[in-house]
Amino acid sequence: MANQGHSGLDAHVLVLNRQFHPISITRARRAFHLLVTGAAAALDEELRVFDFSSWSALSAEFHHDVVHTPSRVLRVPRIVMLQLYDRTPFHGIRFSRQNIFMRDGFTCQYCAKKLPRERLNLDHVIPRSQGGKTTWENVVCCCLPCNLAKAARTPKQAGIQLLAAPYKPEWWTSFVGEFTHRQGKRILYKEWAPFLDPASASYWNTELESEP
Repeated sequence: MANQGHSGLDAHVLVLNRQFHPISITRARRAFHLLVTGAAAALDEELRVFDFSSWSALSAEFHHDVVHTPSRVLRVPRIVMLQLYDRTPFHGIRFSRQNIFMRDGFTCQYCAKKLPRERLNLDHVIPRSQGGKTTWENVVCCCLPCNLAKAARTPKQAGIQLLAAPYKPEWWTSFVGEFTHRQGKRILYKEWAPFLDPASASYWNTELESEP
């Protein structure tokens, strides 16, 4: 399969399992191979599912990422879903300095400054000297000046306020955080938001209660 400019086949594509959970990010070249062999289906911006034949029949007009073949122009899908894969390869997220930084967007949770990793520290919201635990819900990313100014006090005692309550992230928060931190963007494509944004993912993946 040929292309013009090569950028189409290098585009990023989100890969979901059959349960609509994100499991990886691949290149369009690999995504098309999965589509052609029937191993995956493509999802459009309305989250409708297409096999390769029906996807290739869609108009590629007005789409930035396209692939040119001798007979047609194909849209590059933003999302593909594996047809026979149910597993989620990540079952938890490590409680680590890097993952806390990614959860908080490399942003001080007191002054809202986004800084390089070497200029950031971790802070116990409720200090250990006051019974605070070293947990996801009590540790935040903090710049060095705010860390020193807060000292061994709670935010209320120090007269400062948290940007948001700390929380234990789901694995996809770390997954997208690691990728988008390298790319310098929060989420690469709007079509990914229902699966990678924590609030949207929770909404779409929460099991509904059936009526009796």
